[in-house]
Amino acid sequence: MTTSVTLTAESRPPLRRIPSLPGPRPWPLVGNLLQIRPLSVHRDIERWCQRYGAYFPVHFGRTRVLVVADHEAVAAILRDRPDGFRRPSVTAMISDELGGLPGLFMAEGSEWRNQRRMVMQGFAPHAIKAYFPALVKVALRLQRRWDGIAQAGQEIDLAADLKRYTVDIIAGLAFGTEVNTIDGGEDTIQRHLDVILPGIARRSLTLLPYWRYFKLPQDRRLERSAAALASAVDELIAQARTRMAADPLRVARPGNLLEAMIAAADQQDSGVDDRSVAGNVSTMLLAGEDTTANTIAWLLYLLQRHPQAMQTAREEVLRHAPDAASFSIEQMDALDYLDACIQEAMRLKPVAPFMPLEALRDTAVADIEVKAGDLVWCVLRHHSVSDSHFPRAAEFDPRRWLPDAQGQISADKKVGVPFGAGPRTCPGRYLALLEIKIAIAMVLARYEVDAVRTATGEQAREVMGFVMSPESLWMRLYKRTLSAAGN
Repeated sequence: MTTSVTLTAESRPPLRRIPSLPGPRPWPLVGNLLQIRPLSVHRDIERWCQRYGAYFPVHFGRTRVLVVADHEAVAAILRDRPDGFRRPSVTAMISDELGGLPGLFMAEGSEWRNQRRMVMQGFAPHAIKAYFPALVKVALRLQRRWDGIAQAGQEIDLAADLKRYTVDIIAGLAFGTEVNTIDGGEDTIQRHLDVILPGIARRSLTLLPYWRYFKLPQDRRLERSAAALASAVDELIAQARTRMAADPLRVARPGNLLEAMIAAADQQDSGVDDRSVAGNVSTMLLAGEDTTANTIAWLLYLLQRHPQAMQTAREEVLRHAPDAASFSIEQMDALDYLDACIQEAMRLKPVAPFMPLEALRDTAVADIEVKAGDLVWCVLRHHSVSDSHFPRAAEFDPRRWLPDAQGQISADKKVGVPFGAGPRTCPGRYLALLEIKIAIAMVLARYEVDAVRTATGEQAREVMGFVMSPESLWMRLYKRTLSAAGN
């Protein structure tokens, strides 16, 4: 007979305290900062996970941080947002210093809830499906560019072109603005993003906020770009309001995500205004450019290194979606193996491999006492690359995401959370996956991928900026012949 024991408050084991946990020894004043490299901070923390386990403290200067790498504990933390945890106040402080607006990324509490309702109306699957032709239009523009490069026998700067692809989609789809950076059009927004994103990451890990007392050239450049982006966002909102005033039907049937947000903001008791709309426009630009572009780059890199997986994905694309000009949402939904490739790439190369959070109240993480104000560093790539959770975890094997003969999927979707988890799961998840599918399907249907390589020919290093990206990759394509395409 099994006896069930319920622990009382008196009999429950005492919580462990963060200082009692083993971890890397901090140095005076700087803590562990000189033991990590800003461009590979995620790898340094992950290596410490191998040594100290799923829970240990690190020190950024005098600030103590609890590292949490157990996926169940991480999921519990993420589910406890926005009430129990928030993004670190230092991040909000840096955003405020740059004139940041209250977007969904930085909002907390009731402000977050009001904005979430507004943003989700624009990102709902039925709304994204209505915008699908606009996504295909940008993909065809990229295809024409790559046709010319392939014909000339040149190589493609993968990061630059994929950022153009994502910026054109966000600007056109989300804001109703025709921005053609792929064909060499004005890329003002992209230039500012390329300054803002690494600048925020750099300031977040700087020991002393020196820029409050004196500014280096990089700080002046960052602040100019932030001001220019804010001005561009205000102009986008003004243009959208002018369109909606001239055509009241747009209120009921918005033509893009920005108009949908404005219509939602204008509803009675929405709790949001144009300032919140502007913050979320900025959030979409900041979050939508690098994350999706880098995921596509990583997937192309992994497929080129695994020819059998690439061939299987190509055969599926040729069966269901052989011509980008005729892409449909139904065709994209039919690409199950390609979807599995995307999931596998995000498992191995998540563009957000960690998430720092701040406790809003006294709580416990597993059996560890966490006080209000304590910082928690959630490692999102630990169990997801462990053989204990994914057999042959180091291998790129998309089949693990497909159902077997009994309809079972071997991969545990709860272990990896590339789009977050809990109430604050990324609202742009469906759009991002669709952008990735369209771009990869276009490549596989039209081209043979001859090479995806680094400048040195070595394995691509992971570089941590605002997100985790591959070091500069160059891709060489050639157009497939009719016979090769099976036509």
